[in-house]
Amino acid sequence: MSQDPAAAPGPMARRGPRPLLLHLTLAMLKSAGSVSASRNLNGDWPNWSETAAEQAQAIAAAVGRAAAGEPGAFPRAVLMEAMRQDRELIAGIAAYRRHPWRRELADPPALWSEGGSRLLDFGGAGPTLLLVPSLVNRASVLDLAPGRSMARFLAANGLRVLLLDWGWPGEAERRFTLTDYIAGRLERALVAAGGPVVLAGYCMGGLLTVAAAQRRPDLVAALALLATPWDFYAADPDRAAALGALAPLLEPAMGFAGTLPVDLLQVLFAMLDPFAVAAKYRAFARLDQASDRARMFVALEDWLNDGVPLAAPVARECLAGWYGANTPARGNWLVAGLPVCPAALDLPCFVAVPGRDRIVPPESARPLAALIRGAVLHEPTAGHIGMAAGSGAEQALWRPLLAWAGGLPTGVPRARRKRRGGRPARSQFSRSP
Repeated sequence: MSQDPAAAPGPMARRGPRPLLLHLTLAMLKSAGSVSASRNLNGDWPNWSETAAEQAQAIAAAVGRAAAGEPGAFPRAVLMEAMRQDRELIAGIAAYRRHPWRRELADPPALWSEGGSRLLDFGGAGPTLLLVPSLVNRASVLDLAPGRSMARFLAANGLRVLLLDWGWPGEAERRFTLTDYIAGRLERALVAAGGPVVLAGYCMGGLLTVAAAQRRPDLVAALALLATPWDFYAADPDRAAALGALAPLLEPAMGFAGTLPVDLLQVLFAMLDPFAVAAKYRAFARLDQASDRARMFVALEDWLNDGVPLAAPVARECLAGWYGANTPARGNWLVAGLPVCPAALDLPCFVAVPGRDRIVPPESARPLAALIRGAVLHEPTAGHIGMAAGSGAEQALWRPLLAWAGGLPTGVPRARRKRRGGRPARSQFSRSP
């Protein structure tokens, strides 16, 4: 009997979530651990109490076993819930892999290129704003899809927008240090941009722009730092130190490839919240797959899973230096032999610190607003990626950034511009997280 083609599963064209084996293993360990613990959870436990008994009954009731006092009800309830969650995770991954959405936005023309890097010109009239993304993800997060493009929104509303696409590290870039990227490629992109620009760095890109603005004040008129970490020990010093300690363990992979591969980078990100990926794919399985929300989930996941490897020398600086030794906050991060010092900057600055950021904790990003004299601090209630490309990004970041950039003084020589000291100003668009 022939199968109805309409009922046949579509091709699985995607590889994510990456690395798939890691996320499936984490889900398996969570389920197995929960089931095993539930079978042994009883009054003989050393820490058993009336409160523990009440919690066990509440959990059993919440997962569909209201008769929690019945012998064996609790472990059966946990088993059924674990099986339900695992089925939902598999369904979410399969739905993502088969989803028909594909990014179709064409890149704008390149104003400049060097190696694998390009300076994309989105046009627009007004002050020039140069967007600098992280080295470990595609620049396309700032030009994700129609209606979800920060670059196109800003270009259509009063700014001339350039986007630095770092590209894939080739043979030359695999030997790059952070100095090579900042004092070399980023500075040459600034020269190609043609005059002092508003330099905007996103995430890791913000650290690079702080160093570039300090080195070349003649090429940078103002600075915007978007979800940019600085004090890597502020939120959780033990976790930061643990990430730094991983650097020697990654040496075999980096020595072989000349880079820190994408899947290993994804493992490091997963360590920030090990079960977050499984939770979001279970939620995706419950969505209407034809909805705009489902399409944008796929768009962001495609971007996340299409990462870029990090040159091995840069990976060593970031892991052992930024995370392991907290070199930026301690004044020990050197670019071209000189310390990077935000307090030395004398230019207008906008610091966006999303309150729900799990990748760059707010405590890590806020110090930049305090260090840079007169900086405007903007704290939207948003996440790290949602602030830049989510459904609420226009209100959370795009419009506040546009208003700040549009209000910058023009025609005033930098040396004569008066600046106020003291605590950072607060953006009128800010909301407390």
